[in-house]
Amino acid sequence: MPSPAAIIRQLLHVILPVECETCSASLTDDPVPFFCRQCWSGIKPLAGPACPRCGRPFASAVTLAYSPGHLCRACRLRRPAYTSAWSLYPYEPPLQDAIRLFKYHGKVGLADALGDLMWAALRQPPDVDLVMPVPLHPSRLREREFNQSLLLADRLNRRLRLPLSHTNLVRLRRTEPQTELTRAERLKNLRKTFAVLRPSEVADKRVLLVDDVMTTGTTVNECAKALRKAGAADVYVGTLACTI
Repeated sequence: MPSPAAIIRQLLHVILPVECETCSASLTDDPVPFFCRQCWSGIKPLAGPACPRCGRPFASAVTLAYSPGHLCRACRLRRPAYTSAWSLYPYEPPLQDAIRLFKYHGKVGLADALGDLMWAALRQPPDVDLVMPVPLHPSRLREREFNQSLLLADRLNRRLRLPLSHTNLVRLRRTEPQTELTRAERLKNLRKTFAVLRPSEVADKRVLLVDDVMTTGTTVNECAKALRKAGAADVYVGTLACTI
């Protein structure tokens, strides 16, 4: 028997029809806002071998068969400051559509569903001491009114039950959106952008840094540099999705 919430949702969809953001099907009792059950259930975690350092999938299924510690070319050329990173899903529809609505259109009602996705794909929760989101600059936070990385970190941490620090790691200056820049420009854009206000909070700690999407990894790497400089023992990076 449908729950009272599901019945209310069905009635609302009758009065105010809503279409799935990915396939345009009319929504009825679908459990996730803005998406039909079929599209949402089609979101599958990344599978197969990945770089042990940055977590990017390898093209070949046998890449790590004989060399489990083999790093991708990018990590061999420039070792990241973080200990290791993993992205849980490919950045493609319908998840890409959901992140766009969540991040740029203020659909914070998707935070629970996206947090559930992160937890469902975590094969083994990381052994860490505290959780931190990638910060926004105060001016961008005022514009957006929320930090999507903090909402994801909060949903994930409700299961991990660890200290959640969201005011210590800060962004010192407003930068151009990374999606509009080349890799070289991204590095220059973010250099010395992040700082830790209270180093004693992270000294000798294992930190889990949470973000929504990993593209080149420049942002999380610059955050990791700041945390390492403040004395963090290890920095692990968890992102909901990555471009592949």
